Amino acid sequence: MNPPHLNRKRTDPTLLIEQTELEGVVLLRPRRFEDARGFFSEVWNHRRFVEEVADVTFVQDNQSLSRHAGTIRGLHYQSPPHAQAKLVRCGRGRLLDVVVDVRRGSPTCGHWVARELTEEGGEQLFVPVGFLHGFVSLEPDTEILYKCSDYYAPDCDGAVRYDDPVLGIDWRTDLCRVVVSDKDAAAPALDQWQSPFVY
Repeated sequence: MNPPHLNRKRTDPTLLIEQTELEGVVLLRPRRFEDARGFFSEVWNHRRFVEEVADVTFVQDNQSLSRHAGTIRGLHYQSPPHAQAKLVRCGRGRLLDVVVDVRRGSPTCGHWVARELTEEGGEQLFVPVGFLHGFVSLEPDTEILYKCSDYYAPDCDGAVRYDDPVLGIDWRTDLCRVVVSDKDAAAPALDQWQSPFVY
């Protein structure tokens, strides 16, 4: 069931909102106004986000660049008391953004959704607290930009295996040739990990 604000009839044409298959995980499409010079788009508005999506305050902005197509970063999380919600978009290139529900007791625990985010489309994906997050670059020199609702806390930082067969995520790339960090390659499988999140 969608949160009440997502069930309202919306009259604002500058921001399209799509509830995904996982409750609370929302795809946003800010409108672009184009002319001969290029385009203008309001990519972030705190008041509108709180009214239309979730009551979240973001405190940190992150940026990363993946030089090679097929670079996977994830599946990452930050545990309480420094759990993070994220708002993700593609600054350059094209990426597949993946979100996994790991809230114990959730009817969709262990389920995942994926959405393609592109520089051209300007899509954004909201990842609430209680979900793993990861992405794969689908083109060389792909840049990701994302807001976080809490500061980076190394003691709360963690990961789950991106290629866990129980999850069966379709990364749309050859997993035998992906580029991953040593940390992500050594992450535990889902059934070897205790989720700190409760539904």
